[in-house]
Amino acid sequence: MTIETIREICQKLTGATEAIKWDHDLVFSVGNKMYCVVGLDQNPTSASFKVLDEEFEEMSSKPGFKPAPYVAKYKWVLIDDITRMKKSEWEKYIQQSYRLVQEKLSAKLRKQLGII
Repeated sequence: MTIETIREICQKLTGATEAIKWDHDLVFSVGNKMYCVVGLDQNPTSASFKVLDEEFEEMSSKPGFKPAPYVAKYKWVLIDDITRMKKSEWEKYIQQSYRLVQEKLSAKLRKQLGII
C-alpha cells in the first residue's frame, strides 16, 4: 500500500478534498470535515481514520493500531504502517470513515456536494 493508492481511493469519493495541514499531514475531507489523515513525515507511513463506535476498541487493540492522538474520543484509530492493510481493507475503512463523516453533514451541504 502506498500514499498514492490511498489518495486514489479517497479522491473517488463524492465531494472529497485534500490538503496538507499541520505542515506534514495529508488530510482528506468532505464538507471541511476530515475522514482520513496520512502522516507524510513518518517512516513507515502512518495514517488515521474514523471507525464505527462498536469497532473502535477491537481496532485499537490490533497489532499496529492504537487510538489516534487528539481524535480518539471521536473513534479515530491510527495505524503505524499503511502497509499493514491490503488495498481492499483500505477501501473498506476509507469508505466507511467517509460515510460516517458525511452522514453528519447538513442535508443542505450534502446536496451542494452532490452526495444526495
